[in-house]
Amino acid sequence: MILLAASGSTKTEWCLVNDDGIIERYLTDEINPYFQSRREISHIVRLQLPPIFFKLKISTTFFYGAGFSSSEKKNIVKASLEAQFRTPAIIESDLLGAARALFGNQPGIGCILSTGSNSCFYDGESIVKNIRPLGYILGDEGSSTSLGKVFLADCLKGLAPPELSLSFFDKYGIDPDQILDYIYSKPSPNVLLSLLSNFLYEYLEHPYVKNLIYENLKSFFVRNIMQYDYTNYPVRFVGSLAGMYASQLKQIADELDIKVDLILENPMHGLIAYHKSKGRL
Repeated sequence: MILLAASGSTKTEWCLVNDDGIIERYLTDEINPYFQSRREISHIVRLQLPPIFFKLKISTTFFYGAGFSSSEKKNIVKASLEAQFRTPAIIESDLLGAARALFGNQPGIGCILSTGSNSCFYDGESIVKNIRPLGYILGDEGSSTSLGKVFLADCLKGLAPPELSLSFFDKYGIDPDQILDYIYSKPSPNVLLSLLSNFLYEYLEHPYVKNLIYENLKSFFVRNIMQYDYTNYPVRFVGSLAGMYASQLKQIADELDIKVDLILENPMHGLIAYHKSKGRL
């Protein structure tokens, strides 16, 4: 039995898995060593996971997440997980996790569209090319944060249709000054910006929203995917936003003559299949 964990920008999914499938699944807060200390990570693991995760015998913990810019960051999570579960832990990036979930042992161009965005060329074993995502200030095209940033700026500059901006301010009970204070003085403003994609989804048929989503997703193709050898390899997506806007992604891919043959909202089942193929369960 292994423990698989995939951490996104707001939550971590944990699955106890054996040859028969998922034994137990649970969600906790996000784990990211860029923002959290070893002690804080240990508290999330110990206090938020149910007892069964600590009672069953696990051979290995495989953790996929963001924030692993150095071996030092990886070791923070590794030390915490090994102390809590008393079993070896292997720590990998969320991008490698996405590639494994999408392609298994085959090569292709893997993409993440969620709170942030990222992409890579995966040769079936490892990531051999990565166009830098650059974060929500300089990049993250096609992400929910990018969509939220453009919409919010349009609302504050009076460029968004009045019926949308008024509905937004009314729904969230917030005014422009409060928004600016949150964005520029609070931690993790990208989380607030990403939530706006849910608001936009409610108005998907509005011409302004339709165009905003189209242009933002297209920019991800142009500025990221088209820098890989996309004519010879399939392109696949994973992430909450990819799942929400799957039809728009396929439309843009068809227009650009790019082959998109798989879109997943969640990487977990693909990761289970990958690790099963490696005989690790």
